[in-house]
Amino acid sequence: MYFFLRNLSFLEIGFNLVIVPKMLQTLLAEDEPISFRGCAAQLFFFFFFGTAECFLLAAMALDRYVAICDPLRYPAVMAREPCARLAAVSWLAGLPVATVQTSWIFSFPFCGPNRVDHFFCDSPPVLKLACADTSLFELEAYVATVLVVLAPCLLVLGSYARIAATVIRMSSTKGKRKAFSTCSSHLLVVSLYYGSAGVTYFRIKAGTSPASRKLLSLSYTVVTPMLNPIIYSLRNVQVKAAVRRTLLRA
Repeated sequence: MYFFLRNLSFLEIGFNLVIVPKMLQTLLAEDEPISFRGCAAQLFFFFFFGTAECFLLAAMALDRYVAICDPLRYPAVMAREPCARLAAVSWLAGLPVATVQTSWIFSFPFCGPNRVDHFFCDSPPVLKLACADTSLFELEAYVATVLVVLAPCLLVLGSYARIAATVIRMSSTKGKRKAFSTCSSHLLVVSLYYGSAGVTYFRIKAGTSPASRKLLSLSYTVVTPMLNPIIYSLRNVQVKAAVRRTLLRA
């Protein structure tokens, strides 16, 4: 679990570095521009880290499934080498998605207004500035989103369905509580990330306003990465004791 958490930490550091510094600079300067190449680079790394996180969260769900449903084989199944392969696949999965999506978007001619109606270069607001037929790209992007978001999400749901079935069959209340404690942090992080990302990219165009899209994007690009360390740290006994002491003093 801690091996995957280290990878998740590096992913979210990269994710935040791509979005937050430029966003803060824009907010402070009120009208800070971003170059054409800078926008392309931001979009590329946004796709890269976003896709990698989807697959890494699925790998973490698999880790929790083996730990609870097949604990005796856990040291062999989730040894260092298989875990390293899962992490490598998660990181590399973002590369083809980011390359194809970014290169295709920036191959369109941009001859209209040059103002992106968003706090970072995301594909829908950038596509609005293209003066060409983008219907084929939108179809490809929708299929890619289904594969990148829905496929790992289904793997997570399948893992937790098996975990729930195993926990229900447990006779010990202590065992059920321990199993729930093992999965609660990851399940909360998955719900926050997949929930906000899924609503953002699967909503019907007619019902999507720029303001609501910005708010939803803010939740999974800034709020969720900020909450993740807190969510996972609260499972640590020393952290919980420190929080309890602080609340008692208050």
